[in-house]
This record gives sequence, C-alpha cells and structure tokens, in this order.
Amino acid sequence: EVLKLEGNLGIPRQKRAILTTPILIPESQRPPFPRLVGKVIRSEGTEGAKFRLSGKGVDQDPKGIFRINEMSGDVSVTRTLDREEIANYELEVEVVDMNGKTIDGPVRLDISVIDQNDNRPMFKEGPYIGHVMEGSATGTTVMRVAAFDADDANTDNALLRYNILKQTPTKPSPNMFYIDPEKGDIVTVVSPALLDRETMESPKYELVIEAKDMGGKDVGLTGTATATILIDDKNDHAPEFTKKEFQATVKEGVTGVIVNLTVGDRDDPATGAWRAVYSIINGNPGQSFEIHTNPQTNEGMLSVVKPLDYEISAFHTLLIKVENEDPLIPDITYGPSSTATVQITVEDVNEGPVFHPNPMAVTKQENIPVGSVVLTVNATDPDTLQHQTIRYSVHKDPAGWLEINPTNGTVGTTAVLDRESPFVHNNVYTALFLAIDSGNPPATGTGTLHITLEDVNDNVPSLYPTLAKVCDDAKDLRVVVLGASDKDLHPNTDPFKFELSKQSGPEKLWRINRLNNTHAQVILLQNLKKANYNIPISVTDSGKPPLTNTTELRLQVCTCKKSKMDCSASDALHISLTLILLSLLSLFCKSCA
Repeated sequence: EVLKLEGNLGIPRQKRAILTTPILIPESQRPPFPRLVGKVIRSEGTEGAKFRLSGKGVDQDPKGIFRINEMSGDVSVTRTLDREEIANYELEVEVVDMNGKTIDGPVRLDISVIDQNDNRPMFKEGPYIGHVMEGSATGTTVMRVAAFDADDANTDNALLRYNILKQTPTKPSPNMFYIDPEKGDIVTVVSPALLDRETMESPKYELVIEAKDMGGKDVGLTGTATATILIDDKNDHAPEFTKKEFQATVKEGVTGVIVNLTVGDRDDPATGAWRAVYSIINGNPGQSFEIHTNPQTNEGMLSVVKPLDYEISAFHTLLIKVENEDPLIPDITYGPSSTATVQITVEDVNEGPVFHPNPMAVTKQENIPVGSVVLTVNATDPDTLQHQTIRYSVHKDPAGWLEINPTNGTVGTTAVLDRESPFVHNNVYTALFLAIDSGNPPATGTGTLHITLEDVNDNVPSLYPTLAKVCDDAKDLRVVVLGASDKDLHPNTDPFKFELSKQSGPEKLWRINRLNNTHAQVILLQNLKKANYNIPISVTDSGKPPLTNTTELRLQVCTCKKSKMDCSASDALHISLTLILLSLLSLFCKSCA
C-alpha cells in the first residue's frame, strides 16, 4: 500500500533486493560459537553475487564479533556479548559482484543486545556516615544511601530495593532505624527517649545495608554496604560539682594555683556541652582570686593572683559557679549542684620589713663634710602580731661613701660626695640598704636611696688643644683655636675668660682673641724663626668663686717647603730661654743707666 501511495504521489519506486530484520541477541551467552543469530535475504539472484557485512563489530573495533555467510546471508555471532559494554550495533549489508563492486545496498542491519541480570548492585558513594541529634523525633531522616546496578535501567534487572540486614549494637532496641526500600533514606524509628546518648551502650551504630535487584525478589542479585550513624550530643546535662565544699591552704604572699575543683558532666567530652566554664560569684571583692578551666581534665583551677595578707584576713570563703560553653537545652536548668563553696585558710609567714617610702629620695650638695647626715630611713614589719625588732645595714654602696646606724636607720657620709664621680649617673647616686627583722629565720627587706647631688664649683676648666704648628713664613698668623671645658654644671662653667700670661721683652709676639663663651684664638703678631715656643694661657670659669687654670700651649714654628713641614727643633731656642735672656739684658741695661 505504501508503494502504491508513493506511486500515486509521483515518487518513483525503488525496489530493494536486500531484506533485513533487526536481530536480538541475549548477552552473556555461553559457547559454542559461532552461533547463528539471523539471516539476510536477497529477493533477486545474480550469478556470482555475494553478501558483504561491515561496520563496528565486523571490520571496525571491536572487530570480528559478527560475520555473514556470503552465499546464504546467515548472520552469526562469534563470542559472548556484554550489554553493559555495547548495547547496540549498527551494521550495513550490501551485495557485491565477483569483483567486489556493489550491486545492491548498503542496507542497515540493527543488532540489539538483550539485557540479562548479570550485574550485582554496587554502593559507590561510601563510606556512608550520618549524624542524628540525640532526642530527635521519630521519623527523623539521618542519611540516604544509593546503590548502582549496571544492568538495563528499564528492566527489573536494575530495579533495586533496600533493606537493613544488621544493626550493631542492638541496644536499646534492635530496630533503631528503618530504611525506605525504594529511596534508600534511613530514618529513626524509636522514641526520642530511647535516642539518649548518655544511656546508650555506644553513640555509634553500624548498619549493614543490602540492595537487591529484580525489585527485591528472591532471585535478585544483592550488594551490601556499611552505614555508620553517630548520635550527636546536645547539652541536656548540666555540670555538677563532685562535692559541695572544697578546702584550700595558701601561705601569705604566695601566688599560683591553690586547689582544683572537680565536676561531672554526662555530655560528650569533645563538645562545648561538656567543657566547663567557672566563675567566682561571691567572696572576691579585691580580685585576689581567679579561676580557669583545665582543658584536659575540665577541672577548675583556682589561683591566687594577688598575694594574700594574713594580718588582714586569715580566712576567705568563695562561691564558685560552673556552666557549659554551650547553652543548655530549654527544658534543662543549672541546679544547686552547679555551685560550690571553697574555704581558704591563709598561713602566716615571716615577711621582710618594708621601707617607707621606697625608693627614698634626697638632695644634697656635693663636697658636704664627712659625717654629715643624709637622712633617716624608716622600715616597718608587716608581721604586726609578732612584735619583732629591726636592724639596718648597707647592702650596696658603689663608691663607699655612706654608713647607716643599725638601730635608728640614720644614714651619714664617710667620704666626700663627688657629683663628677663615675658612680653618679645623671647627678644621682644610688645606694641600697637592708632592714632585717628578728624572726627565726630572719626576714629581710631592701630599700633604695637616690641622692641627687647639687653641683659645686670644684673643678678648674681645662684647655685643648695644647699643641699647635705654624710655618715660619706663614701669611695667615692665626695659629690655633682653643677650647675650654669644665666638669661642673652651669653656671659654674662658661662663659670662660681666656688670658695670656704677661709677655716679657721689648715687643709682644702673640695675642689671644675670644671667639665665644667657650673658644678663643691665638694669633702671632709677626713671623717667628723655627723653634719651639711655650705660651702660658690661663682660662677662668664663671663660678662663684671662679676657678682658674693655667696651661702652656706648645707652639712649633716649622720650615715649610713644597707642602712639607719640617718641625725638627735641633737649632731652635725654647721661648722660655729667650725670655730669660731678654730679661737679663733689660736688667743689665737698667743697671748701666
């Protein structure tokens, strides 16, 4: 009818001589091979013509799976097929003459591999680990497991059903969980009361899950996997002290941990529902105590952070509260067992005397007479209930300037106090004294004394440099710039006064000019012959009374040629000798007159 319709539409008919029908072959067939699976028919015969089969599975990889009888058109398979590898083959059949030239075709030949249930379900996404909070409502979904079956998804060969084969442990119920047979969802089936982490044998359950194909029928193939379910803790138990009252003893003046407070908590130690947080809610007005959590034991470490004083209070009572890092669930509260009392006894110790004030400071002039009183120190014994006596001694006196009366603490000088001493820093001399009580054993306190020394004009100024050189033919007769320094402090230092000692002879050879408060310049009044000259120069400070120092400036007059200075004084006369000769000559002339 179709051909007739095509003719009526004006479409030319093409009559095919090759007739093929789809071939269906079950997978996983057993030998012997080759095995006849189908036949190709040719409606018209031509002498010497034959069939030729081509395509994937024949002359293309995988080659040689199918072949055709050239004369009869019988199609055979040569080995076992696997649908999961290749489900369909599309081949072509044609008729060729004796020379291989195509007479008819090609015509498509479809071969389909029929699925067999030859693959077990497999769990590929493991390991399966799920969590569920303790006390969760019945029917809470924990996790989903999924298996894979390589067989045809459109057949029962890949239709899977799930089942729980085994639960470990089996308490408090052997059926704590249920799995949806089609979806693979695992849900809780026990009441929230049974899902209590603290009463369970173990908070970890292992389920052996089975997946079976063929819709779960007995003939189906199976695969198994293990699903681990962890019961997560929630803060449904408040921490409780192991006893209502703790005792501690500590020596006065000592800091550190004095007692560890123990608590119990049934929640999971790996969570904030178990970790404790302690606080002092009463008895700590001076903030002398602190409490911290030991992260390993969860104990409360109570410490003294400010030394206690037995004389002020020999007993302390603290009220301690413990809570969790995580808040309790709404229907749980902290009870009386979440607070405890700590009774602390302070033990008396022999404490060292204390200087008042400490450090001590006093100001004195340097150079005060030996035996002068600097000050009287005062130390008291904190152990007011023991009625002890105190004796004093020098502990450190770097310059050896001081002594102290052992009974009344009066500090006096044994040497002159010198502000310019290397033991004085920034005008302050520091010494240490001891106060020793009569306890057994005795206790010692240390006091520091800072003596600020006021300056006295007791140091003469010094002059620098003391040597100068000049050429005998120098055009610039400004020989040298002199500077002065003084170890004292202002106003006992500059401005300095510079003077030349009186020059003898008929004419003056040099003069000195003041440049500023600390410097002056020596100038020759004429060129001098090569020789060494000693020029006495006096410098006076501004103290009251002023101090003067006279220093000889050695002036070398040298011969200078080609930028070389020759200062050898083999033929030089010392200026002092010249001055003497000039003086004698002057006296002789006066006597002659």
